[in-house]
Amino acid sequence: MCKVGNEGIACWKKSLFRKPKNELEYQGEEKRQYPSVPDDMYISCPECKHTLLKAEVEVKLFCLPEVQVPFKLQARRRIQLLVDADSFEELDAELQPHNRLEFPGYDEKLAAAQQKSGEPEGVICGVAGINGCRIALFVMDPAFIVGSMGTVMGEKITRLFEFATAHTLPVIGYTVSGGARMQEGIFSLMQMAKTSGAVKQHNDAGLLYITVLTDPTTGGVTASFAMEGDIILAEPKALVAFAGPRVIEQTIRQKLPAGFQRAEFLLEKGFVDAIVERTEQKKYLTMILKLHQGGICRG
Repeated sequence: MCKVGNEGIACWKKSLFRKPKNELEYQGEEKRQYPSVPDDMYISCPECKHTLLKAEVEVKLFCLPEVQVPFKLQARRRIQLLVDADSFEELDAELQPHNRLEFPGYDEKLAAAQQKSGEPEGVICGVAGINGCRIALFVMDPAFIVGSMGTVMGEKITRLFEFATAHTLPVIGYTVSGGARMQEGIFSLMQMAKTSGAVKQHNDAGLLYITVLTDPTTGGVTASFAMEGDIILAEPKALVAFAGPRVIEQTIRQKLPAGFQRAEFLLEKGFVDAIVERTEQKKYLTMILKLHQGGICRG
């Protein structure tokens, strides 16, 4: 406590520049308690850095108008939101990727991706119901190496189309991918042809295939099954491209127009049939399925 008078003023000025007490200096004193904020209370948009309450974002299905692009959804969560309760039956869940080329660091990368996503591979395949309509479904997971396409992913999607063809089921596919998985080399690139062949057989059988492009859908996935749907839908502001805008700008040495390769740009150019909000997707897909099946869904 500083005294009154000149001595007190000098003491007060000195206190302005006094170093805060460290933890040891608090011994024997009652330490002030401050309320703590849980680490997972807020979520930040990776694009615009807008910070939002996580609970508020979850109510809106991880998609709010004030952020530039929808928040990414993991595959299990998307399936939960899309299909009828207790209707999903997973196929080929036991398939897991392997480091066939003995690529340095790939084993560790796979282990980290599996731990982060909780999935053995970057796609979940199965059959389910959507408002009573029986479908075959694949959903790619952005948490697994950004949904990159490897050998097992291509195999699972191919098997799903073969199953759908054999059982005369429509296919709905949700895509998200950074492209082919470089650690698997040519084996990864071969999945483009393999999946496209299975899509062609499904199409030749007169069956419906709907793709829903989410952010980002790029590289070899865009160049194969993502753009082969009979009806191609997209989420708002999803990046859909073969080579991304940064690569193109560095190649042609020109600045690309705003919104280039986003879903709205593709809709304007005729590459996408419709842009559908997450909250409307189940209803929209049901409408398409019923139109294709003469107004009656086969359960």
